[in-house]
Amino acid sequence: MPPYLLAAIAKNGTAAQRAFAIDTLSADFSFRTFRATSAIALASAPRARIAVMPGTEPVLKRTVYTAKNKQTLPGDVVRAEGAAATGDAAVDEAYDGLGATYDLFFKEFNRNSIDDAGLPLHATVHYGKDYDNAFWNGSQMVFGDGDQTLFKRFTASLDVIGHELTHGVTEIEAALAYQGQSGALNESMSDVFGSLVKQYKLGQSADQADWLIGADLFAEPGPTRLALRSMKAPGTAYDDPVLGKDPQPAHMKDYVHTVEDNGGVHINSGIPNKAFYLVAVAVGGNAWDEAGRIWYETLLDARLKPNATFEQFAKLTQASADKLHGAGSTQSKAVAKAWQDVGVL
Repeated sequence: MPPYLLAAIAKNGTAAQRAFAIDTLSADFSFRTFRATSAIALASAPRARIAVMPGTEPVLKRTVYTAKNKQTLPGDVVRAEGAAATGDAAVDEAYDGLGATYDLFFKEFNRNSIDDAGLPLHATVHYGKDYDNAFWNGSQMVFGDGDQTLFKRFTASLDVIGHELTHGVTEIEAALAYQGQSGALNESMSDVFGSLVKQYKLGQSADQADWLIGADLFAEPGPTRLALRSMKAPGTAYDDPVLGKDPQPAHMKDYVHTVEDNGGVHINSGIPNKAFYLVAVAVGGNAWDEAGRIWYETLLDARLKPNATFEQFAKLTQASADKLHGAGSTQSKAVAKAWQDVGVL
């Protein structure tokens, strides 16, 4: 949940909605500060990759906890790997979402969990009271129940679960600084793979997908409340008296220069998001097969530095496309055209 959206609710909502938004912003402040400082620390001293013992078979291991509407982590265990569904929608959605994200990365990219070394996946649900957000805190997922007037429980959106877990992948592989363009790339990588998790689970091709992030979160969805973000058409996800208007740009000419939101990390991510969408639909088929592979290989590229700009990232995706499919290939041309169409190259 971007802070500017919560700020709009704090300004335009009912008294109860304003209270929910202010409480969430307050809780998020320390988390966002932690993410930014952690990125700085990782950039100066990247985390060493954990070696997997030879002969060890990859095994999915999930544990879901409940915070019982407090802010103590991780809380009490409510479902462990292999246990039956509990009937608590938040618990079971978190469990399934962790599994769906693991499946995409393992089956399509041969990645063994978040750290590529079999990291157990932990999630806490029922965090806080009326907490309007979900986040990855560096070691686990955390989900709020939502305020139930504007937003439902945050486990309801599979792409949001994939989004937050991907922050862990990006943190380990590239340590993209959570500020400015590198921070927007960080957010965009999470949107890309969050959307791919949903598409993979639903068996959707690029032209069948809705390319929306968080479309399942609204308590009362409608034409003015489509999603938190649209990768296909940044700036069109919502336009509502309470939520305000989606501020995401889709082209560099509209790039938002701001000191808020860590230099606009949730706002300007619309530009690389649109580039990925354009590549995926131009190539066709399942977006994780080719477009997703190009983006994943770029994330693993040692030349991707923590302070990467959009232009530097775009050139590395071009290099990845050329390496995987050959210069002049359909995929290579699609990547070049996408970045040109959004004004980065």
